[in-house]
Amino acid sequence: MNSRNASGVALLLELAEVLQQFRFERTIHLVGVNLEENQIEGDPESWTRGSRALAGHVRKLDWEIEGVLVLESVAYASDSVPQSFPAGVPVPVPEMANFIAVVGNEKSLELVSGFVRAIERCRIDLPHFALAVPGNGETIPDSRRSDHAPFWDHGYKAVMITDTTNFRSSHYHGPGDTLETLNLDFAVKVCRATGGLVVEMARLIT
Repeated sequence: MNSRNASGVALLLELAEVLQQFRFERTIHLVGVNLEENQIEGDPESWTRGSRALAGHVRKLDWEIEGVLVLESVAYASDSVPQSFPAGVPVPVPEMANFIAVVGNEKSLELVSGFVRAIERCRIDLPHFALAVPGNGETIPDSRRSDHAPFWDHGYKAVMITDTTNFRSSHYHGPGDTLETLNLDFAVKVCRATGGLVVEMARLIT
């Protein structure tokens, strides 16, 4: 397993295993899309083709969606690795790469807050950084670097849950991005927090 291409999928499968044991008022869709980085030359928006097709499809069908949670790279964290961030982030950022970030746009602020609430409600020892970007992230292009961005563009509430990839990991897109360099305890905590938010959004039937 690596962080870039497998950690989010691993958490998705674990969430499927856990959530199927319960009943909810709302339907939960656990979806994996491809072609995030398979860009067509000359088309800057083509690198999210899978999620762009999905977002356009559900908009065409006029689905009512409470929110979209995108699991990006979610398994690289360390108390000894310095953290960097793209230019334009309007709030102070943590210095060390030991936290999970949740990034939404203005419309998705409640999802951002909900993820933080889930961490606190479930009493998870998980450092976190919450960011709501103006508009659809146009002023901070790196905030759009995943499958949540097409949902923003189609007017849906969506957040990216991320370990911030290349802004902390020297193994990003490299041969060192292997199971041995991941923080599995950290990934488990991210999974629990995400599950806590899903339960809140989907309204658990007790």
